[in-house]
Amino acid sequence: MNENRREIMENVYLTYLPATKFKTGCLSAQLVTPLRRETAAWNALLPPVLSRGTVRYPDMESLSAAMDRLYGMNLSTTIRKRGERQCVGFVTTVIDDRYAPGGEPLLEPAAQLLGELFLDPVTRGGRFLPEYVESEKTNLIDSIRSIRNDKRDWADRRLLEEMCAAEPYGVSRWGDEQSAAKINNQKLYQYSQRLLAESRLELFYCGSAPISRVEDALLEAFAALPRGAGLDPEPPRAVAAPAEPRIIHEAMDVTQGKLSMGFRCATDDVPAMILANLLFGGTSNSKLFMNVREKLSLCYYASSTYVRSKGILTVSSGIEAADYQRALDEILHQLQEIRDGHWEPWELEGARSTMRSALTSLSDSQGALENYCLGQAATGQSEDPETMQRLLDQVTPERIRAAAGSVTLDTVYFLHGKEGA
Repeated sequence: MNENRREIMENVYLTYLPATKFKTGCLSAQLVTPLRRETAAWNALLPPVLSRGTVRYPDMESLSAAMDRLYGMNLSTTIRKRGERQCVGFVTTVIDDRYAPGGEPLLEPAAQLLGELFLDPVTRGGRFLPEYVESEKTNLIDSIRSIRNDKRDWADRRLLEEMCAAEPYGVSRWGDEQSAAKINNQKLYQYSQRLLAESRLELFYCGSAPISRVEDALLEAFAALPRGAGLDPEPPRAVAAPAEPRIIHEAMDVTQGKLSMGFRCATDDVPAMILANLLFGGTSNSKLFMNVREKLSLCYYASSTYVRSKGILTVSSGIEAADYQRALDEILHQLQEIRDGHWEPWELEGARSTMRSALTSLSDSQGALENYCLGQAATGQSEDPETMQRLLDQVTPERIRAAAGSVTLDTVYFLHGKEGA
């Protein structure tokens, strides 16, 4: 989507998507920075602290009143992981000027408020307010701890921690509890100034305003943004699977086992790999769902995910502990079926149709468009949905088999009850 994205300041990019079908305008500002174990929690803590107030609106009550005066402007904090990059910031929506009483301009004040959240936060003595930082730090630590309560998410996270232990991709978007506990208001403020100066800023707008007006509003709102040496990370390095897969078994108080598997994909044929994953476990008509779950009843759930920006494929499944080896063997067998081209034409058409529907539906949601565009910009991709669909339509069965043939098992993580397996 390069034709919709332009650099408007040093290391500041605007993605502009004109649209008149929505009654709101969507405005997003995201700092894109390398995903690192030592800074992930700091980055994750910053948006909620910044959202507590600005110099003009120093608390949540006055900030909320300011948004109410903009006819219910909505503000959401975002903490996302895209490849080996961490993206933090805000997404706002505000009524499109066409629907405001008297055509009142709302884009400019919304952009101004967005800029103030980053550049003019409420401080005391050159640091964030301690009560704001401590409150949001407690919330962050609670979020990190709560992942253990969802055993499916926990198993999938532990798989990546083990599989990518020496890689940034193994780091959670929330960071870790130990790092978060060390943060205080003075250190966080000092860190925020470095992050603002060194990070790439991705701006996004979807609405009916002309690009000249959007650009002018954002240039004014972020005029004081400090610029320094960029921290833009290098592309993720390719990592080969080990000669023998790593097998990790862990016990917790669970009644249902969680089997997560990680594979390395050594192909550059992304469209073919997308379809291979959909055939394997990416849809309700996939091999994993239809055979491992439905036909053989070896799993309560089974699905696969392909992470293009990292070149890995993961499988997530819930099983009885006693069925561990059978489920593991059958999952690998179904992958071999894809490698061997053992699928029906309707299965491939179903996979294409699933992607066609997903890509087409992006245009129906400003939030989905923002998320898609951020992923593209953060990981250095450029295909718009229409281009990606054309690429998928051109994929041949031979290419799918070749892509699946590049997939190698790296790590198996099995979470079971304390009495099982």
